[in-house]
Amino acid sequence: MRRITENPFYHTAAPKRPKIRKLGTVMCDVVETTPVVFRDRLYRFEYFRSGEQNEANPTDESHFRFRDMYTNALSKPFGQNHHLGSAYADGEYMYAVGVKGRWAGDMLTVFRSRDLETWEEFPVRFPGLKCFNTGVCKKDGKYILLIETDSFVPFTFRFAQSEDMISWTLLPDDFAFQKDRYAGGPAIYTFPDDPYYYVLYLEAYPTEKYANCAARSLDLKEWEYSPLNPVLMYDAAEDKKIANPFLTPRERERIARAADVNNSDMELCGFLGRTIIYYSWGNQHGIEFLAEAAYEGTPAELLRSFFE
Repeated sequence: MRRITENPFYHTAAPKRPKIRKLGTVMCDVVETTPVVFRDRLYRFEYFRSGEQNEANPTDESHFRFRDMYTNALSKPFGQNHHLGSAYADGEYMYAVGVKGRWAGDMLTVFRSRDLETWEEFPVRFPGLKCFNTGVCKKDGKYILLIETDSFVPFTFRFAQSEDMISWTLLPDDFAFQKDRYAGGPAIYTFPDDPYYYVLYLEAYPTEKYANCAARSLDLKEWEYSPLNPVLMYDAAEDKKIANPFLTPRERERIARAADVNNSDMELCGFLGRTIIYYSWGNQHGIEFLAEAAYEGTPAELLRSFFE
């Protein structure tokens, strides 16, 4: 009888993907959102685009707002004429960051509030930098601002650092993510007792398809890509499920007819032991919808599982 040589690869188990459960679409024309817990309540920060990009807005002015996810109540609008915002809660303060005036501007505003009603404003300028989406995290007592820019190639992530969320220093060019090709729709996370920065970003695939992916770094210079990428892939059957019973017949028709070649702008937070996820789907050219997903575990468990 012929003896088969033992091959160690027969005993290698395939990595197990964490189970992200897509719940369905919740809004039309809303893309950049951040789920965030503030004073033990779950909120969704929303960038409410102008009427040109959002038919639910009767004005030509954009603004930011927070939605209480328990009552569905909306905060008073703020940050008028700001764009592509993100939110970050730290202690007694809620922060929001947005691009002032227009997409690709070099002026950002940091908003700060104790009650989501009255906001202080702190201007931040990065001369010559074209800024788009942002994200904030904190590590070793310092805040890191991730900025989607057109440095190197459109788009690349640059980083700035601050000790107080007000005064920011742009880090040198070698502190960057994916200089050689497109990387969009960013979010950045850190966790206690974990040395890594985790980034969620949008990867462009052939024939104008897009999916959310994950990478991590110890120093914001050298990056490790998840072997399980993409993290979130477009799937019309799942993305187009209706998760908001108050969507109108017209909105439901728009959802049913829309092309789905994109899962982008994925952001998350932990609440009551579960990871709350929001992401955008659509055609990545203006026809976009907001959807919700969930993971049964903490954000740290979710992101680590894509690498370990």
